[in-house]
Amino acid sequence: MLKIVRPICCGVDVHKKFIVASIGSTNKHGVTTYKTQNFYTHNKDINSFKDWLISNNCYDVCMESTGKYWIPIFNLLEDNFSVVIANPKYIKAVKGKKTDKKDSIWITDLFKHDLCPQSFIPPKSTRCLRELLRYRFKLVNMSASEKNRIQKSLTISNITLDSVLSDIFGKSASNILDYILSLDKPEDFNEEVIKTLLCKSAKSKSDDIITSIQGFSIPDSTIVKLKSSRIHLNSIKDTISSIDNEIDRIIDSEYRCYVDLAMTIPGISEVAAKIIVSEIGIDMTAFPSSKKLCNWAGLTPQNNESAGKKKSTRVSRAGVYLKPTLVQCANAAIKSTKNPYFRNKYLKISKRRGHKKAIIAIAMMLTCIYKMFQTGEIFNPIDINYSDIPDKVLESKREQIIDNAINTLSRLGIDTSILNLNPTNN
Repeated sequence: MLKIVRPICCGVDVHKKFIVASIGSTNKHGVTTYKTQNFYTHNKDINSFKDWLISNNCYDVCMESTGKYWIPIFNLLEDNFSVVIANPKYIKAVKGKKTDKKDSIWITDLFKHDLCPQSFIPPKSTRCLRELLRYRFKLVNMSASEKNRIQKSLTISNITLDSVLSDIFGKSASNILDYILSLDKPEDFNEEVIKTLLCKSAKSKSDDIITSIQGFSIPDSTIVKLKSSRIHLNSIKDTISSIDNEIDRIIDSEYRCYVDLAMTIPGISEVAAKIIVSEIGIDMTAFPSSKKLCNWAGLTPQNNESAGKKKSTRVSRAGVYLKPTLVQCANAAIKSTKNPYFRNKYLKISKRRGHKKAIIAIAMMLTCIYKMFQTGEIFNPIDINYSDIPDKVLESKREQIIDNAINTLSRLGIDTSILNLNPTNN
């Protein structure tokens, strides 16, 4: 017989316009009685739902994460109730006679026996930061799309600036494009004007730049597209700038030390550190172990075995925002010249398993972040080989290396008080 963990609890079946809630009350004989009621998802009705729960002395609530519809309900309940958000695939009812009422009672039955795995929901401030950074991610993608459209329009118009200039969205290229779009006819093109629009190193390439533009032919429809794309691109850049200001304000108020901590790992930039903090939060007690965190991020192989045969060991599709960021950090880390720690590991793994599996293995630097956020220590693995690190980097981390060496000797029972660590004698 399953143990009843929560004698009084509530299961909620969430929909767009209404919710179906069932309170299960179990007496000392193990008999459960149910009360079911429907509520609309307006704020007034959700407050009525709160009052209904309190009147029935029910403070444990479980609901499935249906789209985004669970979020406003969770926001209104989290301060006064213990709310568990469960993935629908873990609480899916048996197929058959399916109704909203039966679904809510099924969730209640699973919840009272503590059979609903809880999804990780960070605190409200972290959720706000996560929302802004995910929006920023979408804006960056939109910016890249607009740049591709502009590049395509220039290519079909026989303007090959990209073959001469390293950045066709730099100041010189933007000035040239503004001038071309302001012309009434291609025949009005003036080479001397182009030379005056060039900046710094681009001036030495003036002849090649003029050659790449001569003979262009831009249809009227392409001109309209170019102008619209550039206006949209500038608007996106302004929006990203304002979003960055708000992100920095939140980071500086609560998370700056954790962002700086994550940035001590090779390959992790400031933007990547902000994304990681916003996705996993700063309280590592939400994850029982670093393996659970990596599993939640979609970095660990799936278990799919039957009759002694492994069908697939692919990583899961979880972590749609966090996993790509960690993979980018891993690709940067294996190219780091300051600290080849991850590069050495990558080379060993890639020889046996190939590039893709090696990169996922390096992306498990999330394990390092888990321990660092727990202890507050900077990145300093115990298996690092200091002989591979350049002397300049070693000098900058001199005190850190000495402290770690002393701690290691002390753990081995060696008396370190006799050591002379005066920098002038080293």
